[in-house]
Amino acid sequence: MSDGFGRTRRRFLAATGAVTASGLAGCTGLLGGNGGGEKPALADFRGSGPLVSDRPAPGGTSIEDLPDLEGELNVYLGGGEGGRYENLLELFNRYYDGFEATWSVQPSSQLAKQIEQENANDTVRAADVFWSVDAGSLAYVADVGATTQLSSEARSPVPDAFKTDQWVGVAGRARAIPYNTEQFAESDVPDDVATFATDDRFSGAMGWAPTYGAFHSFVTAMRLQRGEETTRQWLEDMVTQGVARYDNEFLVSESVANGEIGAGFANHYYAIRVLARRDDAPIELAFTKNDAGALVNVSGASVLGGSDRQDLADLFVRHLLSAEAQEFIATRGFAYPMISEVEPVGPLPTIDELEPPEIDLQELSNVQPTLEMLRDVGILS
Repeated sequence: MSDGFGRTRRRFLAATGAVTASGLAGCTGLLGGNGGGEKPALADFRGSGPLVSDRPAPGGTSIEDLPDLEGELNVYLGGGEGGRYENLLELFNRYYDGFEATWSVQPSSQLAKQIEQENANDTVRAADVFWSVDAGSLAYVADVGATTQLSSEARSPVPDAFKTDQWVGVAGRARAIPYNTEQFAESDVPDDVATFATDDRFSGAMGWAPTYGAFHSFVTAMRLQRGEETTRQWLEDMVTQGVARYDNEFLVSESVANGEIGAGFANHYYAIRVLARRDDAPIELAFTKNDAGALVNVSGASVLGGSDRQDLADLFVRHLLSAEAQEFIATRGFAYPMISEVEPVGPLPTIDELEPPEIDLQELSNVQPTLEMLRDVGILS
């Protein structure tokens, strides 16, 4: 199915010049930015470059329309997307004279375990908010009873698939197939992930990053949807296909663009980061349908039950879903915004145009069987 923009569900990333025309007139007045120490404006939250220029002003609730953040807040930051989330916290600190967020960054799974231990010891109250880059860690912390219910104001902007009453998604990450346009046409790329493991066209042509957390969530989703035996067979068949191994999914996408491999498995934004650096790179994205290859996972936030600043923590979560913060999410990290009033960058399909599998993201916390399977197959040591 195609629309007038010449885009199918696969959407051509290279069409960066076809971004929606600017609709800046009549926006909130936050546009313009500043180069000094004044209160940050929208231009400070927004990224730059050809994928970002001429975007319409974001809709949704502006920071200006939220109650002020006041006081001190400690955030456990699981991951952090290469420092981008720390940059957003710094913008909040600059925006409010009476607010100071501090944070500590560790892998999401490690922080989830730490929170579990701290929750079991009620003398420890180390953090107010857990902001994790994956839903599995959020679910784990909620399952051990370490979080508290979010307000309806914090939950209401986010679609049901990406929230519970204990946590809300802040940024979406879609699994995708980056492919080299000089090696494959769009029509060559299957719309089901199973075919990559059996079709001779993909022998020696694929790449993955099996130590990556996003890959573990992808395989976990496959286990949940297709069962243990089928997933194990898929992994073994991919190894037989000679899939190339990389340390991370940006390298997978970059190797696709360089022609070292024809296609790969990666989160969607890595290909866009490649294009942000090289707008003529021969790389596009395809999305499978209703299987693990189309999983949409989220970064999200929860308020920890042991915090004595729960109102401030809840208001902070609302700020993560403000128009300015969601514009930051979309234009600096190229993730999917979680509020409908902010568009994804460039010609990416909107999140409701994707066809992810019907999987409860809470179940992605059960990653241990996935890791054991990857070791059994010889993919992990």
